[in-house]
Amino acid sequence: MLRRTLLSAGALSAMATMATHTSPLAAATWDHLKALPRSPRLPVLFLGHGSPMNAIEDNAYRRSWQALGAAFGDKYPRPSLVLCVSAHWLTQGWWLTGMDQPKTIHDFGGFPQALFDQRFPAPGAPAAAREIARGITTPAVGLDTREWGFDHGSWSVLKPMFPNADVPVIQLSMDYSRPPHEHFALGRELKALRERGVLIVGSGNIVHNLRRTQRGASAMQAHDWALDFDQRLTRQLQDGALGALADFQSFGEVARLAHPTWEHYLPLLHAAGAVDAGEPLRFFNTSYQSASISMRSVVWG
Repeated sequence: MLRRTLLSAGALSAMATMATHTSPLAAATWDHLKALPRSPRLPVLFLGHGSPMNAIEDNAYRRSWQALGAAFGDKYPRPSLVLCVSAHWLTQGWWLTGMDQPKTIHDFGGFPQALFDQRFPAPGAPAAAREIARGITTPAVGLDTREWGFDHGSWSVLKPMFPNADVPVIQLSMDYSRPPHEHFALGRELKALRERGVLIVGSGNIVHNLRRTQRGASAMQAHDWALDFDQRLTRQLQDGALGALADFQSFGEVARLAHPTWEHYLPLLHAAGAVDAGEPLRFFNTSYQSASISMRSVVWG
């Protein structure tokens, strides 16, 4: 499986021009937005996506995503746009997809043809992407008009949630070279979009170590270090210590085992940054895949 995709310097230069972000408006107000009118406040999601096969297998994870999607328009307002931060789009700098019809990317190998046959034809939202890029004050965010699309970190969870692909989706990349606290800070910049019809979704895993997978392990079996890290993060989330999530590397060896590389952790920071202190949260999918992947997921709001 391709877990990280870095855009080359040539590909980056072929993209649309980077937004300059000289708008005098504070990102927290988003007063300049025209493509996204005011709306009831949307929740924030962090979804453990695990194996790409979860997208097509009839298992508890896929059914939970289907049930969650059905709650929009009932328990929750229906979003006018999904902004997804996936573990599988790492770039130099931060970028938003800005094309009309993003392609479905099959960024993995060794899986059945049925998985490669999957398509998620949700529309993009170029006008909204441009306005969001202009409104973010730090860091600068560019627009990708033809390079990326929907990788499996996004479509594997969003397709079960919105099977009609009738909600526009944009993806936000992550600059892996930047420290964790900057990813959390960018989530803070996005927070007010929740009142503009935007559903913010982080898609990764709270524990993710493919080097230590154990085939045949049950959903309730995990390495001691995986259980330890998952439980520490659970306590921080329950306590509302959201800013402390960026200091996960202070856990030492437990953190290094939970995340030999931390691209699957960073989407949690973007999601948590968009949450207010004291917001209620709900956990689901509090189990494991292959003993080394925590599927724990969170709904705030």
